[in-house]
Amino acid sequence: MARVVVTGGCGFLGSHLVDELVRRGEQVTVFDGGAPPPDQAPPPSVRYVAGDIRDAAQVAEVVTDGVDIVYHLAAVVGVDRYLASPVDVIDINLLGTRNVLDLASRTGAKVVVASTSEVFGKNPAVPWREDDDRVLGSTAVDRWCYSSSKALGEHLAFAFVRDRGLRASIVRYFNVYGPRQRPAFVVSRSLHRALNGEPPVVYDGGGQTRCFTYVRDAIDATITVGTSAAADGECFNVGSSVETTVAELSALVAELTGFASVVPIETRAKLGDRYQDLRRRVPDTGKIAQVLGWRASTDLREGLARTIAWARENPWWLAQPDSGAAPDPALAGSTSA
Repeated sequence: MARVVVTGGCGFLGSHLVDELVRRGEQVTVFDGGAPPPDQAPPPSVRYVAGDIRDAAQVAEVVTDGVDIVYHLAAVVGVDRYLASPVDVIDINLLGTRNVLDLASRTGAKVVVASTSEVFGKNPAVPWREDDDRVLGSTAVDRWCYSSSKALGEHLAFAFVRDRGLRASIVRYFNVYGPRQRPAFVVSRSLHRALNGEPPVVYDGGGQTRCFTYVRDAIDATITVGTSAAADGECFNVGSSVETTVAELSALVAELTGFASVVPIETRAKLGDRYQDLRRRVPDTGKIAQVLGWRASTDLREGLARTIAWARENPWWLAQPDSGAAPDPALAGSTSA
């Protein structure tokens, strides 16, 4: 039994990670400012500690001597949120990561830092390898604050590995979707609208392509990285290798939910210059396959069907408001909020 801390353990990815760690018999502490999702009933062995990841003293209450692994998923994520509050995005994503790395380096815990495909920005040369260049827009465009904050967190992780001997790894999630995801992302919002009798929204013609990754696959990769010594000091892309257009996704959602129509919207008309979409986002997953033997195994149809079945059994999720402020750029939740 390992002693494990999950920051952001009440969020989308974090809650699924907690479920799997409990299933494997680990001793889990969750550090989060929120509450567990309504459909999660973790056993009493899971310890929940409420706190602010920006407060080092509060984080020190859970990252203590004897902790084996810290899965650091606490972050602000979502287009609507980083357009509305870029200061919080930067503070939480950067300062929170610094606090976790600093404390882990003192206590000897390993850290898995959750990052995002967003760090590559708008590099047109896909598929992206882990060490490929980052290509970003102007710092005056709020859209890039999330990418920059997560990239700085990666820089910190690599610096702690080199300078302080910290055992740390980075996982870059590509368009993860599944049960519990807030309806502010391309898959979750499309399903949420369709299951509530509203037509899904398709931005800019739906020609954008993404590689959608089912949450259970992402969690399996995360734990594989956390428990493998071969992953120490390394960064891994975590995603499907199947490229799908948003229009194809919408058609599949329509088929599985029985909702045929969509609402076309132009991003520039809705958000102006504050947001810039990416036409393609494709990971090169050769490294994680070669080093750790991991590959995504759930195809999009199967993952959507599982998510739809779950949603129909969880009216609390269907009752959430549609996050209409968020465009539909397929920014599936990179980390838990």
